[in-house]
Amino acid sequence: MITDARILYVDLETKTTEVKTLDAETYRKYPGGSALGMYLMLKEMDPHVDPLSPENILIFSVSPLTGIAISGQSRMCVTTKSPLTGAAGDSQVGGFIPAALKGNGWDAIVIKGKAEAPVYLYIEKDQAEIRDASNVWGKITGDAEDAIAKDLGHDKFEISVIGPAGENLIPYAAIMHRRSRANGRNGVGAVMGSKNLKALVVKKAPPVAPQDPAGMKTLTLDVKQRMAANETIVDTALNGSAGCVDGIAAEGFLPAYNWEKGTMDDWIKTAGTTITKTILKKRETCFGCAIRCKGVVEIPGKVDPEYGGPEYETCATFGSYCGNTDLGELCYANQLCNMYGLDTISCGATIAWAMDCFERGILTEKDTDGLELKFGNGAVFEELIHKIVKKEEGIGALLAKGSAAAAKELGPEAEDLVVACKGQEWPAHMVQFKTNLALNYAANPFGADHQSCEHDPALMAPDDDQNWLWPNMLEHFEKCDRYGLLDDNKAKFAYATQKFYAMMDTLCLCQFAWGPAWQLYGPQELIEFCRYGVGWETSIEELQEIGERRINMMRLFNQKLGLSRKDDTLPKKAFLPIEFTEGEIAQITPEQFEQTLTTYYQYAGWDPETGNPTQETIKRLGLEWV
Repeated sequence: MITDARILYVDLETKTTEVKTLDAETYRKYPGGSALGMYLMLKEMDPHVDPLSPENILIFSVSPLTGIAISGQSRMCVTTKSPLTGAAGDSQVGGFIPAALKGNGWDAIVIKGKAEAPVYLYIEKDQAEIRDASNVWGKITGDAEDAIAKDLGHDKFEISVIGPAGENLIPYAAIMHRRSRANGRNGVGAVMGSKNLKALVVKKAPPVAPQDPAGMKTLTLDVKQRMAANETIVDTALNGSAGCVDGIAAEGFLPAYNWEKGTMDDWIKTAGTTITKTILKKRETCFGCAIRCKGVVEIPGKVDPEYGGPEYETCATFGSYCGNTDLGELCYANQLCNMYGLDTISCGATIAWAMDCFERGILTEKDTDGLELKFGNGAVFEELIHKIVKKEEGIGALLAKGSAAAAKELGPEAEDLVVACKGQEWPAHMVQFKTNLALNYAANPFGADHQSCEHDPALMAPDDDQNWLWPNMLEHFEKCDRYGLLDDNKAKFAYATQKFYAMMDTLCLCQFAWGPAWQLYGPQELIEFCRYGVGWETSIEELQEIGERRINMMRLFNQKLGLSRKDDTLPKKAFLPIEFTEGEIAQITPEQFEQTLTTYYQYAGWDPETGNPTQETIKRLGLEWV
């Protein structure tokens, strides 16, 4: 059963902490992660605050299922008002700190105010201390973690820490965990930096005991067989998410040259299989997970393995986005972002936008401090990243704003080259092929995000595929046999799967393990996990409604800020025709998009003119209090 949630409130200005509880009935409606974060944001904060002011709050949250030893449960959500989008902010991380936080008895931490001087928060069971961090301020993430270990006299802790990017308030700064895992999106690291909070440090804890151990074994004992039977999981365990480069590039929709093309020559040099064969040192995992998808790479004299290795999105943003085939430069850029605490998606995409501007003469060497920002020139990554983190006058200060804000300074021609939604740069999935993502990127409350719905290939699975999407789900969709189709079926698919993914981000579940299509566990096993793990008798209907409630809270938060349908737009490059491997052209038109967006709103229960939840939807979800 769902019990009361324990929430730690920390006021950095007064240096005080307070423990509050959220009753079980309410917690069941907002059971952790993203939904709990948005509930607390709406209850505790005026949405109109400046994202980098002391009045903004920063929430770390897990779920009732976190810390139970099963694959894919160790995720933590950070919720805040985003300095990148100016709207609701949301970011997820895996690793070991989520399980440690839950193992110490906490469901969420709410950070308020701003410390007078740098501090870090140390948590050990009921003990919560605000400690001096002046000796680690300014340090890169790995050095900061080492210094805190020296201060504590042990390394039996898990840490989420910002680097110089967060301290310098870069709007796409990340919060880093174990040097290589990131709460990467929405600039959550900048909010942490604005509060003079260097780190969250949590004492390690043993696994959380499931309520029904025997029942849990029915899900965990056959995990090897589950993995072996699933081709996607087998490839993920072998090549990590970087393995996606191979399939996507071969099909012809790997975003290249700042989204002008769907492939680049010699893409194989930056592919996941190439990484595995040449520079992979080992694979790491998250707490309790058998998949082990996290790659660690090493290039002697160039790339340090302690900062992990590139994921798929990074392989694209510092690879094909920039026309770069130098794997060493790509991996070193990934390392620098992890050291300084930068989102690799926004950073690489912003550099790709700058290269596009340079190629077209909008930026010249006079503007770039003499750097030749041509596509393919990965050698500029190192100097550019240093300049960005320091906000050096000139190109560094410009690119530190992110591509959307930077383009406004250069004018309409530069703005036409930006590939972002609500100011957040796109992940590496082309909407001309995965048209469902056109709706999701545009309408998602916290900007373009590839992990907020299922992707279109789920609708193209063979009829005899037993892992096909949601065999026991409420919603059923028509199969489609080609990419590039945008219709009412896709609109229904977009919102139904968005509810499921919003629920996963609420229950803090990894989409590689618990996604609704082709993953390790399916919806039925999720219901069993809730039952065996915490004694929660639930249903797909309740879980879908939890996800829907989270999405609508975000829309309502944004509505208070004046956001509406006018902000659910796509960049111009989304409508470019793209030629892929069969010689066919994939393209969506603005008219198609607007028509299908209206249908999407109707499925969601939102006003087609404003894009905001109707009173009927608000009442059905119990959100009148908002």
